[in-house]
Amino acid sequence: MPSPFISVIVPCYNQSQYLDECLQSVFDQTYQHWECIIVDDGSPDNTEQIAKNWIEKDPRFIYLKKDNGGVSSARNLGISTAQGEWILPLDGDDKIGKSYLEFASKHFHQKMDIIYCKAKYFGTRNDEFLLDEFQVPKMLLENQIFCTAFFKKEDWHNIGGFDESMHEGYEDWDFWISLIASKKGLINTFKIDYFGFFYRIKEISRNTEAMKIGDDSLRKYLYEKHQSLYLENITGFKNILHENKKLKQRNNNLEKIINSKRYRFINKILNIFKL
Repeated sequence: MPSPFISVIVPCYNQSQYLDECLQSVFDQTYQHWECIIVDDGSPDNTEQIAKNWIEKDPRFIYLKKDNGGVSSARNLGISTAQGEWILPLDGDDKIGKSYLEFASKHFHQKMDIIYCKAKYFGTRNDEFLLDEFQVPKMLLENQIFCTAFFKKEDWHNIGGFDESMHEGYEDWDFWISLIASKKGLINTFKIDYFGFFYRIKEISRNTEAMKIGDDSLRKYLYEKHQSLYLENITGFKNILHENKKLKQRNNNLEKIINSKRYRFINKILNIFKL
């Protein structure tokens, strides 16, 4: 049986100082059946030259350039040209462990929808990137899977790709919610017991900035966009809030509306965060 082909998608904008380290981590993979599509989202720095250096080194690297449109549009362009059945997004300032592709490929035949791993921060932080174990209701309250996880190109196509209107962050969370909705909540995930993803922390990152200025509006957008899925998981919200003190504090009004009528639910869930 031929080895599955993997497309690693690397969107980048003004990240030339980190790009070599990112692409080196792809080049060093123990699994060899891959392509790496570098999508330059209109960078004014020397991203293009760095990418071309890697193409000369290994033809499995591919370079695309587009006008600046945000990380979602860059990912979508890369995935649209990808030859792989399985997709792995990797931002241009992050990196992956050398066995991540190999370990993930061992589970491709198991009818998984999302395959991911353990992760660590690096840069200004060097501790473990901890996320709760995946549960659909909990996923609707807090993102539990970082973007550098494997999914099928077919699924990307079926849900319409990454939402290109989301410029301030949470586009990966939205993508996972859309994938869950497309599977009617019956989604199969597998977490590899291996530190395969390394997330760079800088003094200011796009998502930390979003947390400061746009968290409320982004959450409101997610709730409204995926309201049917939220409504289907009311009971799950109740159980999670009883079990998880942190989430209960953050969502301290959600428990009061668990038994609300359907037509009132969305307005009330939005008011939880005073949106």
